[in-house]
Amino acid sequence: MTRSALNRITAGPPEPGHRISFRGAGPTETYPLEELYDLAGRLALHLRRLGLRSGDRIGVLARNSLEWVLLDLAALRLGVMTAGFESGKFTAGRPLLDRYGLALLFSDEESPDTGVLPLAEARRMAFDDIRGDLPAHTYGPDDETTLKFTSGSTGSPKGLAATAGSIDSSLRAVQDMFAHGPGDDLFVFLPLSLLQQRYWVYSALAFGHDVTISTYGAALPALRRTRPTVVMGVPAFYELARRHIEARVTDVAEEERPRALGETARRLFGGRVRYLWTGSAPADPATLRFFHSCGLPVYEGYGMNETCIVTKNHPGATREGSVGRVVAGKTVLLDEHGNISVRADFPVNRRYSYADPGVSERVFAPDATVRTGDVGHLDADGFLFITGRADDVIALGNGRNVALRPIEDRLRQSPEIAECLVFSPGGGELVAVVSPVSGDTDEGAVTAHLRRTNALAARHERVSRAVLATEPFSVANGLLSSQYKPLRQRIRAAFADELADPARGLAV
Repeated sequence: MTRSALNRITAGPPEPGHRISFRGAGPTETYPLEELYDLAGRLALHLRRLGLRSGDRIGVLARNSLEWVLLDLAALRLGVMTAGFESGKFTAGRPLLDRYGLALLFSDEESPDTGVLPLAEARRMAFDDIRGDLPAHTYGPDDETTLKFTSGSTGSPKGLAATAGSIDSSLRAVQDMFAHGPGDDLFVFLPLSLLQQRYWVYSALAFGHDVTISTYGAALPALRRTRPTVVMGVPAFYELARRHIEARVTDVAEEERPRALGETARRLFGGRVRYLWTGSAPADPATLRFFHSCGLPVYEGYGMNETCIVTKNHPGATREGSVGRVVAGKTVLLDEHGNISVRADFPVNRRYSYADPGVSERVFAPDATVRTGDVGHLDADGFLFITGRADDVIALGNGRNVALRPIEDRLRQSPEIAECLVFSPGGGELVAVVSPVSGDTDEGAVTAHLRRTNALAARHERVSRAVLATEPFSVANGLLSSQYKPLRQRIRAAFADELADPARGLAV
């Protein structure tokens, strides 16, 4: 039987010749993967001296760094579960240790509480010349390796323990599609608190390629220096990159514009990209076409915390508008209304570890099938199309049902608009909340775009007014998730007064 990817990582050092780099605001750090393995082993020995044993739990609340990766790998080596906490959403301290049963919490935030260690302590332990025997920990498919959290638009985030089998199944499905290997450098900049971002470190160790870790803020300037072959990004990042590219190609004759855009895009991304990866939120079809025309193919996929990757477009199997074909190990089930459920050979889990009463039962069926809450259809060739969320279909006072996502997608097609969500506060009209690209948005341009969009829409799909946010939605102001998805319920609550008052906003 083929050894699982995680067990391959814990069994011994990786093949030489590959590296991991960290590019942020400071100097770049680069380590051969075999040295990374050795450093993680030293850290694991120190953690064992501190009393940690298989089945214990540690937390990491910090920005992307070498220390984050080392703590995660050291925990894997020991059979210790890692809980990744998103900076800005959680606060380091005793309440976090108690709520999630942590033996230790490492953080780049200061805390006087016992059990909270500075992130720098992990580095000190990893670079200490400690020696000792560290038996390889072996994972079974149902063993839980990490605690991950949903974005959570309201209340406390739901906590979900991921199984080794679900991680390994996802890694192998991706490897079968994209064949990452020597010569590849995968560029990762979303928070490592998201388990799927740590997959690419596991992939490097298991399958033999380079990986570069950065941050969202440093990603664009780091791309050219890194010269990656693969970039792991969310749709919002590619929209930002597209605006960045187009802003640099203005004084060019129309017939030369496609060539100039392509050259500028390839230069920005470092000139070695073989493909771009996106998921986590609906991608703008125009942005996908833009990058394809620049010679930088973007492959969109679909998945969620509760399922891992479910579908993916990839070379030789891609269809515009779809999120790809179902990957090996997953089955997509559709009911008569198009509601999507997902069954896995190796489920992420069968319930949440932390959630309000009744939530697990609503999401997980007894056989671990996940009710996603998304609506869509499969075409004759097996490509999945997501048409919206089940709760994004609203009933107006006149009895008409309206699917919000297609309206929002159309309204978002303006260089002035970064995000746009539609609500029906009184059941009789549709009101858009618009996140501007910048703080000096041209209100007239926004209004004109919405009117043009209305002119092409059915009467019951027309927006009557728009509320323009004074600042763009962001992770910092709590209106975007860590994967840069707009949080509908938080946005509705933040603009409740404007939505409820017919006299406020831009008349459309």
